[in-house]
Amino acid sequence: MRTLVVLALLAVLVLAATSYESHESMESHEYLNPFLNRRRASDFIQGDTRLRGVNQERIRDRGKALHEHQRELCEDYYPCEMYAFRHGYPAAYKHYFGGRRRTK
Repeated sequence: MRTLVVLALLAVLVLAATSYESHESMESHEYLNPFLNRRRASDFIQGDTRLRGVNQERIRDRGKALHEHQRELCEDYYPCEMYAFRHGYPAAYKHYFGGRRRTK
C-alpha cells in the first residue's frame, strides 16, 4: 500500500514538473499564433540601406581617377592582367584597350 502511495505522489510530481509553463514561455505569444504576417516578418530589415549602399558605390566609382578605372578594367581581363605583370598596367591597358578596337 505504501508503495502505491509513493508511486502516486511521484507520478503527480512528474506530471507537475513537465506541465509547468514558465512566464518566459508565455512572453513570446507564439503559442497563440506561430505565423507572422508579411509586414511584421520583414520589420527588422531596412530596405533603404541596400539601395543607399549601391548609390554610394556608384558615387565612389565616379570619383576614381582615370588610371584607376583603366587598371580595374585591365584586372578584369585575364590576358591584360598577365601582360601587366610583365610590362605594367599602363602599357597593358594601352596594348589591349588603347588605339583602335580589335574585332575578331
